[in-house]
Amino acid sequence: MTEINTLYQQALFLLQQLISIPSFSREENKTADVLELFLKRKGITVNRKINNIWAWNKHFDAAKPTILLNSHHDTVKPNSGYTRDPYDAAIEDGKLFGLGSNDAGGCLVSLIATFLYFYDKPDLKYNLCLATTAEEEISGVNGLELIIPELGKLEFGIVGEPTLMQLAIAERGLMVLDCTTHGVAGHAAREEGENAIYKALTDIEWFRNYKFPKYSESFGAVKMSVTIINAGSQHNVVPASCVFTVDVRVTDAYRNEEVLEIIRQHVNCDVKPRSVRLKPSSIDKSHPIVQAGIKLGRSTYGSPTTSDQSLLDIPSLKIGPGDSARSHTADEFVYVAEIREGIELYIKMLEAVIS
Repeated sequence: MTEINTLYQQALFLLQQLISIPSFSREENKTADVLELFLKRKGITVNRKINNIWAWNKHFDAAKPTILLNSHHDTVKPNSGYTRDPYDAAIEDGKLFGLGSNDAGGCLVSLIATFLYFYDKPDLKYNLCLATTAEEEISGVNGLELIIPELGKLEFGIVGEPTLMQLAIAERGLMVLDCTTHGVAGHAAREEGENAIYKALTDIEWFRNYKFPKYSESFGAVKMSVTIINAGSQHNVVPASCVFTVDVRVTDAYRNEEVLEIIRQHVNCDVKPRSVRLKPSSIDKSHPIVQAGIKLGRSTYGSPTTSDQSLLDIPSLKIGPGDSARSHTADEFVYVAEIREGIELYIKMLEAVIS
């Protein structure tokens, strides 16, 4: 218990340091410095690439499988509704206030404390790899994705995001599609041309009504929404093209590439994905780390929000202290008791698997 108390106090102080330093996506160098120094002072060999910091446990054994512990230290910019200084990491009534306190500072420092708890323990069944990463809030290419090749083979991951320490065993993927329907320009009064808007209506109606055959236990159906449309230049010209955007929320029943192929088979417009990087994620409910959480009274659910989980090609569980509903809100906060609970639950879950 004394060790947990010490780790909790260190985690709380570290989080206050991080909150006091602006760390917007792509501008996380100073919080990366703090994290690097913190781990080095613990005698840990630290690796750094741009603003990503990672390390392995002391008794790393290449013959053993490795568990990834990941969370991010970048934040969004404070919104106009703040009534407090977003960088004043004050504790009042059991709440630690400040930008990034809930998303995902509490998760980050709780995972760091958990890593420290196991760091020098010999004879673990798994290695641990701690990765504190950048650019999560913008799904940037210089965050977790940049260092995945450096981390070696990973068995599964725990991704720290605020879930009230419940078990997010699935996460939707995201594809944004730019669709273009081609017609022929002409004068509206002479019924010339081929109206690209009318052609687009057929495809838009398909996006509205199509039901993918496979359903997800966590999410149900893949969801597609046409969200932007643009066509025409003046009232008397039949438009030669119509461009519209489709937001596609992919479930763990499909890979992004599979959904894209099905869409292209059914529509006549040109379909160009902005990216297929943000993949749906899942971990089997029977996985030992999930079962460990269930035995500790945690419940499972499917998360509608996107995180760095979408960049992983391994089974991964999203779990962390704090509440997703507080993320990106004015006067953001995390309860200090949530951080302690996060550390204790992370440790208990991992002990069931690696000790």
